[in-house]
Amino acid sequence: MYSFEPNEEQQMLLEAVGRFAANDLRPAGHDAEEEGTLPKKVVSKGWELGVLQASVPEAYGGFGERSAVTGVLALEEMAFGDLAGTLAVNVPSLFVTPILLVGSEEQKKEFIPPVIEMDWQPYTAALIEYALDFDPLELKTFAKAEGDGYILTGEKAFVPFAREAEAMLVYANLDGNTQGFIVPKTAAGLTVRSEAEKLMSLNALPTYRVSFEGVKVPKGNRLGGEAGHDFQPVLASMRLALAAMAVGVARAAFEYSRDYAKEREAFGVKIAQKQAIAFMLAEMATEIEAIRMLTWEAAWKMDTGAEDAFKDAYLAAVGAADMVMMVTDRAVQILGGYGYIREYPVEMWMRNGRGLATLVGLAIL
Repeated sequence: MYSFEPNEEQQMLLEAVGRFAANDLRPAGHDAEEEGTLPKKVVSKGWELGVLQASVPEAYGGFGERSAVTGVLALEEMAFGDLAGTLAVNVPSLFVTPILLVGSEEQKKEFIPPVIEMDWQPYTAALIEYALDFDPLELKTFAKAEGDGYILTGEKAFVPFAREAEAMLVYANLDGNTQGFIVPKTAAGLTVRSEAEKLMSLNALPTYRVSFEGVKVPKGNRLGGEAGHDFQPVLASMRLALAAMAVGVARAAFEYSRDYAKEREAFGVKIAQKQAIAFMLAEMATEIEAIRMLTWEAAWKMDTGAEDAFKDAYLAAVGAADMVMMVTDRAVQILGGYGYIREYPVEMWMRNGRGLATLVGLAIL
């Protein structure tokens, strides 16, 4: 069974990420959401922590080994500061981690080092599609084998930093299977909308609609090589990342509303002493810890190759989506009228929580 205590290296990383979340991400989060942009110096500082680099072996330019447990710990702590900032800092992992997980040896050596050995660069990925029945295992963007490569046709949504990206990992339906294709920004037929999407939240993270009209991809750029790859490890890692970030956002909302309730007085007593508020806080804390443990265990199973790891990653993501909405909604309730005012962070956390259920593909650990 996994340990509930981080090892020495994990603890050092968590302390560094925690300081960044508290001192940089949290102070910048509100203004970044209102202004629609995140300061580049904040993103660069987060990148310099080396969370992604520490998960990549030295053979590919990194300085560590991949650990799903370390990944969920780091993402939870960072999202405690700000979700949009966390996603922005970790955008290059959308490109690197799938290659590390299921790419061919040639792809790992060719595509990973240029990303992680440099300053932060917007390498990205495109998975999500505008569809009421969107299913990452039944995509409407299609790939067709033709000649010495593949032809991609379709449209993607919520592609972060698409206008600036040097390359993107595009997921498409090839003969009924979800497969990834490495597409450079210069590919003919690739079109990025000129304006960023306007969303309920995460406005500091620029996302775009991207269309593919007969985009030709060489055989060597199919993730895993000509034989392709299993998409399940990639999808499970995406789901675990979302679960971890949901725990971080929920923790932020819980702790803020708890501290507010301890200070706010009504009818001569602190509202935290009111039974209705105390019960709400207790249930919030219980649900956070339950999903946190489920996420940690699923990550541990991923690291150990357990047969039910993919199932547990799915359960963690589904449970986290419900949990973060409950916790953030109650945080708004506990603050009363103040919870509805944009000067207080709980309303932003509630909007962020609402989006987490739809953001599979925007984060991977």
